[in-house]
Amino acid sequence: MMTRKDNSIAEKSMAFAVRIVGLFRHLTEKKRECVMSKQVLRSGTSIGANVREANSAQSKSDFISKMSIALKECDETGYWLELLMRTKFLSQDEYLSIDSDCRELFAVLTAILKSARRVSM
Repeated sequence: MMTRKDNSIAEKSMAFAVRIVGLFRHLTEKKRECVMSKQVLRSGTSIGANVREANSAQSKSDFISKMSIALKECDETGYWLELLMRTKFLSQDEYLSIDSDCRELFAVLTAILKSARRVSM
């Protein structure tokens, strides 16, 4: 489990969720897109929720499980972002900007999981 001091992933995932909410608003209000925008909203905000749950984990295996779910949600978010770009709801520049944050979260979550699994073996 992580301490508050070490918890930049919680801050990063919250900042990403805020960006996702802004993207959702942009897509629904300006682009009139409702289906994919709801999917990216769900998965993109779920990352931080699972990170927060992991921080209150009852055991190392519970921590790993919640962080694994956060990683899967991050990967799913990347899928929806790419689909939104390929279907022209996001420009390439908009996509690259938010996808960069998504990839950074994915890398940090992967590193946390590798470390947690090494320690638990």
